[in-house]
Amino acid sequence: MQNLFHHYGYFALFFLLALGVVGLPIPDEFLLTFAGYIVYTGEVSFALTLLAAFLGSATGITINYWLGRSFGLPLLLKYGPKLHLTKQRIQISQTYFQRFGKPLITFGYFIPGIRHLTAYFAGMSSLSYRVFALYAYIGAFIWSLLFLMIGRIVGSKWYLVTSFVHKASFGGLALLIIVAGITYYSFKTRGRKSERYDISKW
Repeated sequence: MQNLFHHYGYFALFFLLALGVVGLPIPDEFLLTFAGYIVYTGEVSFALTLLAAFLGSATGITINYWLGRSFGLPLLLKYGPKLHLTKQRIQISQTYFQRFGKPLITFGYFIPGIRHLTAYFAGMSSLSYRVFALYAYIGAFIWSLLFLMIGRIVGSKWYLVTSFVHKASFGGLALLIIVAGITYYSFKTRGRKSERYDISKW
C-alpha cells in the first residue's frame, strides 16, 4: 500500500480511501496517517493530499448511500459478511443509526465497522441526498484533516500513532464526541418514531 502511494500519489490515496470507506479491508487511518507523514517529508502538497483524502472518503460513503437507497437490506446481508460486516455488526450499526440519526453520519467515520454502514442505512431511510451529503462530507473533511495532521505533526513516528489508535480504540473517543454533540438533538427528537428495518426476519 505504501508503494502504491509512492508510485501513484494522490490518485492512489483517493481510490484506496474510497474502497476502504465502502468496506474493503483497507486500514484507512493507517493510510491517512502515512499520507500525513509523506506531507511532513515535503514530497507532496498538504492541500492536494487533503483534497484527495476528502474526495476519496466522500466518494466511498456516497457509494454506500446509493447502494442502500437502490438495493436496501438484502444486498447488505448477502455480501456484507464477505467484507467482514457480520449480521451482528449490521444490527449494532442499525441500532446506532436509529438512535442517533444524522449526526452519526458525521462522527461515524471515527468508529471502525460503523462508518461503512451509516451511509447505507441513511440511503435505506427517507433521508434526502442533500441532507446526507451535508453531514457526510463534513465528517469526511474532519476525519481526513485530523489524521493527516497527526501524521504531519509526529513525522517519522507516524506508525506508533496508528498502533495506539487501534490498541486504545479511537472509536471510544468518537463515541464521547457523539454523545456530547447529539444530546440536544436526541432530546428534541425524543418520542419521534422512525422507520426500522428488522434484520432478524431476514
